[in-house]
Amino acid sequence: MRSKLILAGLIVLAASLAACAGKTSPKFDILITGGTVIDGTGAPRRQVDVGIIADTIAAVGDLAGAWSGRLINASGRIVAPGVIDIHGHSDYSILVDGTAQSKIRQGVTTEIIGEALSAGPISRAGQNFKRVEAPLWDADIEWSTLGEYFQVLERRGSSINIGSFVGTMSVRRYVIGDTNRNPSDVELDSMCVLVDAAMRQGALGVSSALLGSPLTTAELIAMARVASRHGGIYSTHVRDEGSLIFSSLDEAFRIGREADLPVDVIHLKVAERDLWGRMDSVLARFEQAREEGLDVTANMYPYIAGQNNLSALIPPEGQDGGRDKMLERLHDPGWRRQFKETLYAGGRPDWYNHYTSSAGWESMLVVSTKAEKNQDLIGRRMSEVIEMRGGEPTDVLFDLLLEEGGSVPTVYFLMSEEDVRTAMVHPLVSFCSDGVAVRPEGPLGKGKPHPRWYGSFPRILGRYARDQKVLSLESAVHKMTWQNAEKLGITGRGLIKVGMAADLMLFDPESVLDRATFSDPHHYPEGIEYVLVNGTVVIDKGEHTGALPGRIIYGPGRE
Repeated sequence: MRSKLILAGLIVLAASLAACAGKTSPKFDILITGGTVIDGTGAPRRQVDVGIIADTIAAVGDLAGAWSGRLINASGRIVAPGVIDIHGHSDYSILVDGTAQSKIRQGVTTEIIGEALSAGPISRAGQNFKRVEAPLWDADIEWSTLGEYFQVLERRGSSINIGSFVGTMSVRRYVIGDTNRNPSDVELDSMCVLVDAAMRQGALGVSSALLGSPLTTAELIAMARVASRHGGIYSTHVRDEGSLIFSSLDEAFRIGREADLPVDVIHLKVAERDLWGRMDSVLARFEQAREEGLDVTANMYPYIAGQNNLSALIPPEGQDGGRDKMLERLHDPGWRRQFKETLYAGGRPDWYNHYTSSAGWESMLVVSTKAEKNQDLIGRRMSEVIEMRGGEPTDVLFDLLLEEGGSVPTVYFLMSEEDVRTAMVHPLVSFCSDGVAVRPEGPLGKGKPHPRWYGSFPRILGRYARDQKVLSLESAVHKMTWQNAEKLGITGRGLIKVGMAADLMLFDPESVLDRATFSDPHHYPEGIEYVLVNGTVVIDKGEHTGALPGRIIYGPGRE
């Protein structure tokens, strides 16, 4: 407590001295001079200096004459708050490599994880994730609760700050396993107890991913009510982003209304070719809900393709009981016949059909395989794979899933550029990456992941703000910093302001740009020259220092 009071006194003193130019030269640990500050509020840029003491912004203004332990000349550069990636998937990769290379090099200083299948609660066997993600990177499960996961992460260290939702599907699986049946009243009560525990351990809210999910609206309302009592939010990948997007949004808004908590829709999109050009109508639903008093927002990434799995082409009845049961059914000619008919028939209220919502097999890009014999399929469209193998397309699909143990990560080209741009400029929509912290080398460099893992935020700053002028640079920065902080209730980050955490990025506005592509994704962006996390320089002149100053971002209910 005494050290905190001393630090606070130093910050006040530094700010006071900065206001009294010429009287005394204050000392900072780091002084950033000559740059153009975009502070995260959306206000016009301005020429000011930034002084940092320890982990905190201590002064913003004309700091000529001040001295410091480290001087960073930001002439010709933009000084902005570090990116708060409100929707990421580095739950496991951050434990494999805490340097978070593909995130920190985009300017990301905070990532929010835990969509649907959060790192806790899970059994000691790790049934929620271990068979799906951990084998890719040989990660071990050393925890059961979300709080224990946070402890493991703190011990191992991270270059970026991490916060997490509690995943509704993690909770469901912990209680009733991989089954599509509804929980009993007693089981639902147990699920709510787990949510309550996770919120007390520091979760920011509850999160769901409802595409093909057995979770009912009633279950979600019950769990969201628990999160609401702790000041959390509801973050959701809605049930259908295609032909049923409007009813899916209605469900999300109902959950927010009945549980009395804010709703943030994950990676907003119109993923149905027949509905392209309807993003205005989608956004109008948000505006209407807000007029009715509901706090609803959305986030998005700047690409026309999403990523899922080839297994998403199997309807819910085929996945009931988990992956092993699905694989058993794929061996059965009767089930294969049924799956084929269902796939070609189109979407259903309980299932978003990736095949009929897109341009078919040509819209699917294989990004990763495990079997040695299938390595040559990486980076190919499914239409190519089908042509290479011959035979009926669904048989090729089913056989490939069997060969790969039921999982083939796949990029689906589903959206239109017009809709992406329309969403991008709307005031209720912020930015995310929906990506994983990886690096080109080693186990995290396998396959050809979605380029958003490496390029989302520089792509917005360079292509959409600077080159195409879809939105201003000030608006772009706001939508990836303070706007996300406000949604999450994070009050101490996301702005360049005295007293805020010293999470900063410095970039060249003329050169900042993404370099990752769908065919060649493992490339870091250009133009991000410095990144500071909690006052520590992590990216220094474009190079990673190896520093691990990241912290856990806890939710308001933490005890």
